[in-house]
Amino acid sequence: MKVKQIKIYRQICEVYGQNAMSDSMVRRWDRHFNEGRSEVHDEERSGRPSLITEELVHVIDEKIKENRKFTISALPMEFPQISRSLMHEIATDKLKFHKFCARWVAKLLTESHKTKRMGCALEFLTHYHEGGVDFLSQIVTGDETGFL
Repeated sequence: MKVKQIKIYRQICEVYGQNAMSDSMVRRWDRHFNEGRSEVHDEERSGRPSLITEELVHVIDEKIKENRKFTISALPMEFPQISRSLMHEIATDKLKFHKFCARWVAKLLTESHKTKRMGCALEFLTHYHEGGVDFLSQIVTGDETGFL
C-alpha cells in the first residue's frame, strides 16, 4: 500500500512540528524508498583520502616526545608537507595531547588514577554531608608557583 507524500508530510508535521522536515525532503526520501533503499543512514562515499596515516602519527608522536615545549606553529617547520590545522588535529585528536603549563602532556588516566580520584571525591562528599557549607571554608588550595 503506497501512502501519498502529502499525507506522510502532514503526519510528520503533526507528530514533530512544522520545522521537522520540508515537503521537498519528504518527496526525496519517498523517492529513495520507492527505488529500493531501506536505510536512512548515509551511504558510504568515496571521498578525499585522509592525509593522516599511522606512520605520520607515530613520527609526530616521537617528535613531540623529544620536545614537549613545542608549539603547533613550529612543528610544521619540521614537517613542511603538513598544515598547521592538520598538525593540531593529530596532536589533539589522534594523540590525545593537551596543553598544560606550556607543555604538551598525554591526557590518559590509568585505572589507579581514576580510582584515586573517585576515592577523593567520595571523601569530600562525605565531609560535605557531615559538615555542610562550613566544610568548604576549611579547604585550602594552592599551586606549585609558591615553591619556586
